[in-house]
Amino acid sequence: MRSKGSSIAGNPVLIGAATVLVILVAMFLSYNANAGLPFVPTYQLKMEAPSAAALVKGNEVRIGGTRVGAVDTITTRRRSDGTSVALINLKLERAVQPLPKDSTVIIRPKSALGLKYIEITRGTSKQGYQDGDTMPVSASRPTEVEFDEFVNMFDDPTRASMQDNLRGFGDAFAGRGSSVNVALGALPPLLRNIQPVARTLSSPRTGLKRFFNELGDAARIVAPAAQTQADLFVNLDRTFAALDVVDRPFIQDSISEGHPTLDTAIRSFPIQRPFLRNTQGLFHDLRPGVRALRAGAPDIASALTVGTHTLRRSPALNRRLASLLGELRRFSNDPVAPRGIKRLSQTLETLNPTLQSLAPVQLQCNYITLWFRNVSSLLSEGDVHGTWQRFIIIATPAGPNNEGGPSSAPANGPNSDNYLHSDPYPHTASPGQPKECEAGNEPWLTGRKVIGNVPGKQPARTEGTH
Repeated sequence: MRSKGSSIAGNPVLIGAATVLVILVAMFLSYNANAGLPFVPTYQLKMEAPSAAALVKGNEVRIGGTRVGAVDTITTRRRSDGTSVALINLKLERAVQPLPKDSTVIIRPKSALGLKYIEITRGTSKQGYQDGDTMPVSASRPTEVEFDEFVNMFDDPTRASMQDNLRGFGDAFAGRGSSVNVALGALPPLLRNIQPVARTLSSPRTGLKRFFNELGDAARIVAPAAQTQADLFVNLDRTFAALDVVDRPFIQDSISEGHPTLDTAIRSFPIQRPFLRNTQGLFHDLRPGVRALRAGAPDIASALTVGTHTLRRSPALNRRLASLLGELRRFSNDPVAPRGIKRLSQTLETLNPTLQSLAPVQLQCNYITLWFRNVSSLLSEGDVHGTWQRFIIIATPAGPNNEGGPSSAPANGPNSDNYLHSDPYPHTASPGQPKECEAGNEPWLTGRKVIGNVPGKQPARTEGTH
């Protein structure tokens, strides 16, 4: 029979259960030690990072090398510009709060095995992050190059290429020690002379950075034409193979004669400059005429075909012209000739206004040709009684002031025929006049007196003109 005063220490079942409970609590606390002890208040922060590669839940968070918290969770967030960032929840100690807003973070390797931790560099700002705030991605600093990334750089193709390089450099330098010594002796002057070149290249005014940027743009632009460029080199190989057949003596002679040819060109080109300038002006002035020659090209071609036969006969003509040209030369050397030419120029200048007014009479209206034709017809056409000019009767209209006798005023009716129509100065398309050929085209206005130019605009041509 058990006594009433017995303690729990005398009960082995209770002692075993308590021991198991203590062990379970210890295991739970040790398992969750990285996430902090339970029921202990923490300072919660979120951090945006460009990448959380190799970072896992439970990794340490340090400030100044001291552990101040751990990584709670890692997720992703899609930003408004379409990019994605890692969103890391940090569980920090209360002593860290508040973390200044100008603090920076960086994800660093803890060992060569790939374990990571987050290092926070505390800022000095008076404003701090409150519990639950998010540190922007701008607070993250560039991730350092990891050891595994450095080792992965030396993959199988790279190691094979390094072996080939070492073997190639070894073969290249083998037996060339004296040449290497000569090269090393020439390096000091080269380095001295390259210093001003380097200063020029490093100057911002040189624009070397822009040069490489433009080279990149040029490479990007010509990338679609890579196959065409490859074909170009293939064609160049064929061309040079063809040139190899004629390199001696033809190309060799061209190169050897090139130097004296260039010297001759240097001496003669300055003398040719006036001729080239005049030629340039000539071709500039010929542009309108050359454009107009397009329509007449077939006729010019046929004329050149016919002219070929004519040119064969030109030497005899040139010999006959020799005496004429000699006389013209003596005439041009006569001191009286310039005065005569000057007087002739003055005469032409004086006649120019008159010719400007008279030229349309024939060129536009064809009046001179028509006058001679009509005079010829007047004196030659008729019937058995004679020409029209000899016996034709012209009846004058009846009425006062008609054209049959003296009158006191212009005829003005009352009959429809007894009206005066007189235009002493008809329009002939001369300067200052309308573009019309009035004489011979003016209408007869019945029952109306007309003195001077007929109202309205008449045709700008006559018989025989267009």
